[in-house]
Amino acid sequence: MNSKKTSRIEIAKQAHKFSIAHFTIFSATERENLHGHNFQVECQLNAPVGDDGLIFDYGIIKGILHNVCHELDEHVVLPETSPHLSIEREDEYLIAIFNKERLPFLYRDVITLPIANTTVEEFSHYFLNRVIDDPALHTQDILEMSVIVSSTPGQKGIARWERNKG
Repeated sequence: MNSKKTSRIEIAKQAHKFSIAHFTIFSATERENLHGHNFQVECQLNAPVGDDGLIFDYGIIKGILHNVCHELDEHVVLPETSPHLSIEREDEYLIAIFNKERLPFLYRDVITLPIANTTVEEFSHYFLNRVIDDPALHTQDILEMSVIVSSTPGQKGIARWERNKG
């Protein structure tokens, strides 16, 4: 029997936040107006506790979350894989096309992400993938992880990853 103890760590730092402009797409003909949100990001993980009383240096995760938040902060975020939005690139502008509307953005103001919509559900998966894909975590014995992205108190998306057993 394995008597190794595990712990759950929750990382919810005030610094893990980003402000973006976006619009949620509801159908091929309906979307929100462009507006902004201040999002908060948290991470929870389970891992074995080492002989030193730590699961590992989870400052690694703090750094990853901080960097991704910083990349997104103060941008218009557009979904690259939406079935209802197309993106064209012109000389000076990135053009989002929705239901025959052309929405031009300066390149410096916009970032596109490999997501289907700009929702807390999709943002939570985007952050989770960025964390678990980071090479700094590949040597850590993480058993499970959740990333939570909230747009307002009481409204959050949660993406969960669990190590394959076997």
